[in-house]
Amino acid sequence: MKKDIHPEFKKTTASCACGNVLEVGSTKENIKVEICAKCHPFFTGKQKLVDTAGRIDRFRKKYAGFDTLATAQK
Repeated sequence: MKKDIHPEFKKTTASCACGNVLEVGSTKENIKVEICAKCHPFFTGKQKLVDTAGRIDRFRKKYAGFDTLATAQK
């Protein structure tokens, strides 16, 4: 390996939005994540919707009248 080209690898903390804090090794300091293994639906078995920037609301608003239009055209 070449000398002095690799970033410094150090121990740091990764903080999840659910409050879970993990000590990990990384080249960055104080990592913040939205979902970890403690709160991810795959590992917990619970369904949890993660609404990123209002995507669900925009979808519902866009297709709110779709049912009434589809029945009116028949």
